[in-house]
Amino acid sequence: MSEGNNLDKVCQAIYSEHPEFRGIKPSVSQQKSTQTLLVFSRQQKTEDGFPLSVTLRVTVDENGKILKKSISK
Repeated sequence: MSEGNNLDKVCQAIYSEHPEFRGIKPSVSQQKSTQTLLVFSRQQKTEDGFPLSVTLRVTVDENGKILKKSISK
């Protein structure tokens, strides 16, 4: 994926679908030669007040098209 504009476009799409990740910059790593993995991580509190890590993984192609998303708690 070419950096810059495509990354911003993907981030905006993620922020609109998952507003709880708005403002969080993803870590970016190259997967296959044509795919890039973006990992958004944040902490939230449970009802009992304990911290809970939430991770959103997004796989995109070289054109910035989202291929797969998964979220874990």
